[in-house]
Amino acid sequence: MASSLKNLSEYPLDEIPAAGGMTFGIAVTDYHNDITFALLRGCIETLHKHGAEDQNITVYHVPGAFELPLGAQFLVETKEPDAVICLGCVITGETRHDEYICNAVSQGIMQLGLDFNIPIIFGVLTPQTLQQAKDRAGGKYGNKGIEAAVTAIKMVDLKWKNFHYKDLLDLN
Repeated sequence: MASSLKNLSEYPLDEIPAAGGMTFGIAVTDYHNDITFALLRGCIETLHKHGAEDQNITVYHVPGAFELPLGAQFLVETKEPDAVICLGCVITGETRHDEYICNAVSQGIMQLGLDFNIPIIFGVLTPQTLQQAKDRAGGKYGNKGIEAAVTAIKMVDLKWKNFHYKDLLDLN
């Protein structure tokens, strides 16, 4: 497992664009809330650290991971954020339900990003055990919420630069 090698949430601060003026939606599951709310705290703290303001962050709570894509779609349609971050946790159990849930959620999140042309960030933990989830929700391997926030900032910046570049090309 790659995460056993280091804290995956460590990153060079100077390589992250400023998030001032960017708007973010966060869809977070209430299921496994001891894990998902730790992801949410890490995510919001990171957005703040890079300049995002409270009024530019909207959080929607959904019951479980399966509902994340629709919660994200509601955010896109009602709040029109620059990016949506989806936070959840699906722990492998005794049945194969986790496979079905994770496949549906990842496909739904990816499709939303393509359909709406905005970054929809996959911040869903898929551990085998509760301890592995804790290790990735502020434990020894970092906090996936931090990584999701950094990804959202970078993707919004990429989109903004891309559109600005296209505008410059249109002027010539």
